[in-house]
Amino acid sequence: MRHSTNNLAALIGSRICHDLISPIGAITNGLELMQMSGAALTPEVSLISDSVENANARIRFFRVAYGMASESQTMGRAEVVSILKAVAQGARVSFHWGPLEDLPRTEVRLAFLAMQCFETAMPYGGRITLTREGGLWAISGAADKLRQTPELWAGLVGTGNAVDVSPAEVQFALLPVLLDEAGRSISLRITENDILMRF
Repeated sequence: MRHSTNNLAALIGSRICHDLISPIGAITNGLELMQMSGAALTPEVSLISDSVENANARIRFFRVAYGMASESQTMGRAEVVSILKAVAQGARVSFHWGPLEDLPRTEVRLAFLAMQCFETAMPYGGRITLTREGGLWAISGAADKLRQTPELWAGLVGTGNAVDVSPAEVQFALLPVLLDEAGRSISLRITENDILMRF
């Protein structure tokens, strides 16, 4: 059985995340055992603990954004909010997840990729709000200062020339491909301080 390029990429993403979760969990368990044994919470141990928590949060996020997903798989609000809360811990960007209902994992994946696009534009911090009505997403972002990368955003809506993306910008290449496969397109409005995306 041959797999499409997108399917292979998702399988690779799932495999990497799956294999990394175990050793990160082991480090977390080790830190907990150290604390239970009465070991002092030194700045070094605190730094390791914070770094492990951040890594675990990011892997959970990436597993949804870049891993395998099907319409039959669903994610509840509590799980999504837990992931976003963990990712936002100590970060400059905050998230507000509006949907109350369980959603297909494929829909959450689209939303997570969109959030990563927004994060790219908010190196100094900001707030991202996601709502969903009638099966359509409305994602807004606000920041005191947005990083302007018009060529990346133009690529999302198909109005610009194809651009090479860096690994940190891969979400800008993957999101439109997945939306195209789903028969959907993006509408976008960007100002100096706000972004509004619908799909």
